[in-house]
Amino acid sequence: MRNSILAILFLMFLASCNSGPVLGEMKSLTGGTWNKNQLIEFEISQLDSLKNYNVFLNLRNSNEYKFNNLFLIVSMYFPNGKTTIDTLEYRLAQPDGTWLGTGLGSIKENKFWYKENISFQEEGIYKLTIAQAVRNNGEVDGVTDLVGITDVGFSIEEVDK
Repeated sequence: MRNSILAILFLMFLASCNSGPVLGEMKSLTGGTWNKNQLIEFEISQLDSLKNYNVFLNLRNSNEYKFNNLFLIVSMYFPNGKTTIDTLEYRLAQPDGTWLGTGLGSIKENKFWYKENISFQEEGIYKLTIAQAVRNNGEVDGVTDLVGITDVGFSIEEVDK
């Protein structure tokens, strides 16, 4: 009996260490299609400037997605006018085509690292924009309408110390 109580207390302690997302939002793409000129925009309210956070990009894809990777252009606009722009590549499938995301059925959810151990020290609203930059091999122009991405979002989690 005592071992059971200790095990339950230990599990409760572990669960309390992982507070989950502090902030996050997902936006659905109409018809599961993402146009190359479509920016997905999010506003991030000021967070505790004394804490550090990890920022993740979240997306859902369906079986209609025909690529094994995804290229994104992600911009973070700071309240003081500074902007950071990153071109990122994320893998969505193994070489054999098996999806890497989680979930049952035809929709898979993916959580990708964007920024690690950062602080939001400036007062005001931050803006995060995400655009797709997928191209077919050997082609200069990007894929105009990327089919199979159903939702795009972000989440912010407090860094565990």
